[in-house]
Amino acid sequence: MSFLEYTVKSTPSGLRKLFYVNWALVLLVMAVTSIGFLMLYSVAGGSLTPWVEPQMQRFGLGLIVMFIVAMVPIWFWRNMSGVAYGVSILLLLYVEFFGSINMGAQRWIDLGFMRLQPSELTKITMVMLLAAYYDWLDSRKMSRPLFVLIPLVIIFIPVLLTLRQPDLGTALLLLMGGGAVMFLAGVHWAYFLAVIGTGLATVTAVFTSRGTPWQLLQDYQYRRIDTFLDPASDPLGAGYHITQSQIALGSGGFGGRGFMQGTQSRLNFLPEKHTDFIFTTLAEEFGFIGAASLLALYLLILLFCISTALQTKDRFAALATLGVAVTFFLYFAINMAMVMGLAPVVGVPLPLVSYGGSAMLVLMVGFGLVQSAHIHRPR
Repeated sequence: MSFLEYTVKSTPSGLRKLFYVNWALVLLVMAVTSIGFLMLYSVAGGSLTPWVEPQMQRFGLGLIVMFIVAMVPIWFWRNMSGVAYGVSILLLLYVEFFGSINMGAQRWIDLGFMRLQPSELTKITMVMLLAAYYDWLDSRKMSRPLFVLIPLVIIFIPVLLTLRQPDLGTALLLLMGGGAVMFLAGVHWAYFLAVIGTGLATVTAVFTSRGTPWQLLQDYQYRRIDTFLDPASDPLGAGYHITQSQIALGSGGFGGRGFMQGTQSRLNFLPEKHTDFIFTTLAEEFGFIGAASLLALYLLILLFCISTALQTKDRFAALATLGVAVTFFLYFAINMAMVMGLAPVVGVPLPLVSYGGSAMLVLMVGFGLVQSAHIHRPR
């Protein structure tokens, strides 16, 4: 059903909308974020500075943004999807020329009170535009090459701009998130099979070409692959991050060392302990029980998003909600795989837990869209 077919009178209005908010989802988000505050307090050595206080302020702002997005009808966001996507691309172009640089990467816009990372914003605006596109498109044209090309352009513009920053992790999230929305929309599986086949053929060619006159990668790039496959081969160099991370994960055991008792983080063995590798601090201090509890909370958030998508009869709302769910899933799945050594270290934060404003605000906007779809679904 298109937004034009909505029976507007059947959806709540005014303050009545507050009764239709999915409060369970709000409480789950608050619970996960509270775990993040605890972990940031711990890695700061029992202090609210320098990470907990700013993170709390950002979360407060994120909650306000989430409720504002939630109170606005979902069909408004459908109409605004093109504008939102265009603004995010303009911000990416601004970063290309004027963005602030940190650790060799040019990814941020300095707003004074925080640094905005436009590539994070693109994760949601791209999902919105793809959902609006498939809501508009006749299902009989879904898999025709011309109509498959358009979403590919929508996906690859931000992917290429993000790769130039460089930010491989965010580019991969954009690529996989966009591909997931296309799959969920019903694009023929043969396209995805072709992509998977091309990927496997490329990996095979990369490994086969090593040491030959037609070697596809530079020697240092092969060394990075070697380090990923065997971090112990260079424990003090390229394999340092993942080696220390695995030590922290293993030392936590079943019940953990206890709150603020994690030696890996407190003695600064863990790199990026307040951002990308914060999950290892949690696992070291609360063990398997703590890690599994956080994973359970993440899965419950996913279930509430999927439930909202299944309840709505609006195609845009369903696809946008599922797109937010996939983006959220990719965040924590890649981060956890990364710190466990199951995936290369590509700089993906743990959602709602890692220190950082852009990723948190973007996720809160995404949850606002889910709430808007939940509140304004026809009854």
